[in-house]
Amino acid sequence: MKSKRQEKILELIKEKIFLTQEDLQNELLALGYNVTQSTVSRDIKELRIIKGHDANGNYRYITGELPSVGSQTGEHYRELFSRSVKSIAFSLNNVVVKCFTGTAQGACVAVDELFGGMMLGSLAGDDTIIIVTRGETQSAQLAGELQKLLK
Repeated sequence: MKSKRQEKILELIKEKIFLTQEDLQNELLALGYNVTQSTVSRDIKELRIIKGHDANGNYRYITGELPSVGSQTGEHYRELFSRSVKSIAFSLNNVVVKCFTGTAQGACVAVDELFGGMMLGSLAGDDTIIIVTRGETQSAQLAGELQKLLK
Protein backbone atom coordinates (compact mmCIF):
# COMPACT_ATOMS: atom_id res chain seq x y z
CA MET A 1 0.00 0.00 0.00
CA LYS A 2 2.78 2.43 0.94
CA SER A 3 4.74 1.85 -2.27
CA LYS A 4 1.61 2.29 -4.41
CA ARG A 5 0.76 5.50 -2.56
CA GLN A 6 4.29 6.83 -2.99
CA GLU A 7 4.25 5.94 -6.69
CA LYS A 8 0.97 7.85 -6.99
CA ILE A 9 2.49 10.87 -5.20
CA LEU A 10 5.40 10.95 -7.65
CA GLU A 11 2.96 10.67 -10.54
CA LEU A 12 0.76 13.45 -9.17
CA ILE A 13 3.53 15.98 -8.57
CA LYS A 14 4.72 15.49 -12.14
CA GLU A 15 1.22 16.10 -13.51
CA LYS A 16 -0.08 18.89 -11.27
CA ILE A 17 1.20 21.80 -9.23
CA PHE A 18 0.85 21.27 -5.48
CA LEU A 19 1.88 24.10 -3.17
CA THR A 20 1.01 22.49 0.17
CA GLN A 21 0.92 19.07 1.77
CA GLU A 22 -2.80 19.65 2.34
CA ASP A 23 -3.39 20.06 -1.40
CA LEU A 24 -1.56 16.80 -2.05
CA GLN A 25 -3.41 15.05 0.79
CA ASN A 26 -6.79 16.18 -0.59
CA GLU A 27 -5.92 14.87 -4.05
CA LEU A 28 -4.89 11.51 -2.58
CA LEU A 29 -8.10 11.35 -0.51
CA ALA A 30 -10.15 12.07 -3.66
CA LEU A 31 -8.39 9.15 -5.35
CA GLY A 32 -9.28 6.80 -2.50
CA TYR A 33 -6.04 6.86 -0.51
CA ASN A 34 -6.80 7.14 3.21
CA VAL A 35 -3.92 9.42 4.29
CA THR A 36 -3.26 11.90 7.05
CA GLN A 37 -1.15 15.03 6.72
CA SER A 38 1.62 13.37 8.75
CA THR A 39 1.64 10.39 6.35
CA VAL A 40 1.98 12.75 3.39
CA SER A 41 4.77 14.58 5.22
CA ARG A 42 6.68 11.32 5.83
CA ASP A 43 6.20 10.27 2.21
CA ILE A 44 7.54 13.62 1.00
CA LYS A 45 10.63 13.19 3.16
CA GLU A 46 11.23 9.57 2.13
CA LEU A 47 10.79 10.39 -1.55
CA ARG A 48 13.13 13.38 -1.28
CA ILE A 49 10.47 15.69 -2.63
CA ILE A 50 11.33 19.35 -2.27
CA LYS A 51 9.78 22.68 -3.13
CA GLY A 52 11.47 24.32 -6.05
CA HIS A 53 11.04 25.74 -9.51
CA ASP A 54 10.19 23.39 -12.34
CA ALA A 55 11.43 23.79 -15.92
CA ASN A 56 8.65 26.31 -16.58
CA GLY A 57 9.55 28.43 -13.55
CA ASN A 58 6.55 27.32 -11.46
CA TYR A 59 7.21 27.04 -7.71
CA ARG A 60 5.91 23.63 -6.61
CA TYR A 61 6.74 20.25 -5.15
CA ILE A 62 9.36 18.55 -7.30
CA THR A 63 11.50 15.48 -6.90
CA GLY A 64 14.99 16.02 -5.56
CA GLU A 65 16.24 13.84 -8.39
CA LEU A 66 17.79 15.54 -11.34
CA PRO A 67 16.77 14.74 -14.88
CA SER A 68 18.98 11.97 -16.07
CA VAL A 69 21.13 12.73 -19.06
CA GLY A 70 23.25 9.68 -19.64
CA SER A 71 24.40 8.39 -16.29
CA GLN A 72 23.42 9.82 -12.90
CA THR A 73 26.77 11.50 -12.23
CA GLY A 74 27.89 14.39 -10.10
CA GLU A 75 27.55 16.67 -13.13
CA HIS A 76 23.80 16.84 -12.59
CA TYR A 77 24.30 17.89 -8.97
CA ARG A 78 26.90 20.47 -9.99
CA GLU A 79 24.46 21.99 -12.46
CA LEU A 80 21.64 22.07 -9.90
CA PHE A 81 23.92 23.73 -7.35
CA SER A 82 25.30 26.33 -9.77
CA ARG A 83 21.79 27.32 -10.93
CA SER A 84 20.58 27.77 -7.35
CA VAL A 85 23.35 29.60 -5.50
CA LYS A 86 23.97 33.34 -5.13
CA SER A 87 26.82 33.38 -2.59
CA ILE A 88 28.97 31.25 -0.27
CA ALA A 89 30.68 32.33 2.95
CA PHE A 90 32.24 30.60 5.93
CA SER A 91 33.06 31.40 9.53
CA LEU A 92 34.57 29.07 12.12
CA ASN A 93 33.08 25.63 11.46
CA ASN A 94 30.08 26.84 9.43
CA VAL A 95 29.50 27.42 5.73
CA VAL A 96 26.50 29.54 4.72
CA VAL A 97 25.15 29.25 1.19
CA LYS A 98 22.66 31.87 0.00
CA CYS A 99 20.32 30.67 -2.75
CA PHE A 100 17.59 32.03 -4.96
CA THR A 101 14.19 31.80 -3.26
CA GLY A 102 12.86 28.27 -3.18
CA THR A 103 16.03 26.56 -4.38
CA ALA A 104 17.98 25.90 -1.18
CA GLN A 105 16.56 22.43 -0.55
CA GLY A 106 17.55 21.16 -3.99
CA ALA A 107 20.98 22.76 -3.72
CA CYS A 108 21.40 21.15 -0.30
CA VAL A 109 20.68 17.71 -1.78
CA ALA A 110 23.45 18.41 -4.29
CA VAL A 111 25.90 19.47 -1.54
CA ASP A 112 25.09 16.37 0.49
CA GLU A 113 25.67 14.10 -2.51
CA LEU A 114 28.85 15.82 -3.69
CA PHE A 115 30.53 16.73 -0.39
CA GLY A 116 28.87 14.67 2.34
CA GLY A 117 32.23 13.39 3.55
CA MET A 118 33.53 16.90 4.21
CA MET A 119 30.80 17.93 6.64
CA LEU A 120 29.04 16.91 9.81
CA GLY A 121 25.65 17.91 8.44
CA SER A 122 23.58 20.44 6.54
CA LEU A 123 20.23 22.14 6.89
CA ALA A 124 18.29 23.98 4.20
CA GLY A 125 15.55 26.55 4.47
CA ASP A 126 13.88 28.31 1.58
CA ASP A 127 16.86 30.39 0.47
CA THR A 128 19.72 29.50 2.83
CA ILE A 129 21.81 26.42 3.57
CA ILE A 130 23.94 26.09 6.69
CA ILE A 131 26.63 23.45 6.72
CA VAL A 132 28.51 22.41 9.84
CA THR A 133 32.05 21.05 9.52
CA ARG A 134 34.62 19.85 12.05
CA GLY A 135 36.56 23.11 12.08
CA GLU A 136 37.57 26.31 10.37
CA THR A 137 40.07 24.62 8.06
CA GLN A 138 37.41 22.22 6.81
CA SER A 139 34.94 25.08 6.36
CA ALA A 140 37.45 26.99 4.27
CA GLN A 141 38.14 23.90 2.14
CA LEU A 142 34.46 23.16 1.61
CA ALA A 143 33.66 26.81 0.80
CA GLY A 144 36.48 26.72 -1.76
CA GLU A 145 35.13 23.54 -3.38
CA LEU A 146 31.62 24.99 -3.50
CA GLN A 147 32.93 28.23 -5.06
CA LYS A 148 34.50 26.17 -7.85
CA LEU A 149 31.03 24.91 -8.79
CA LEU A 150 29.88 28.47 -9.50
CA LYS A 151 32.53 29.13 -12.16
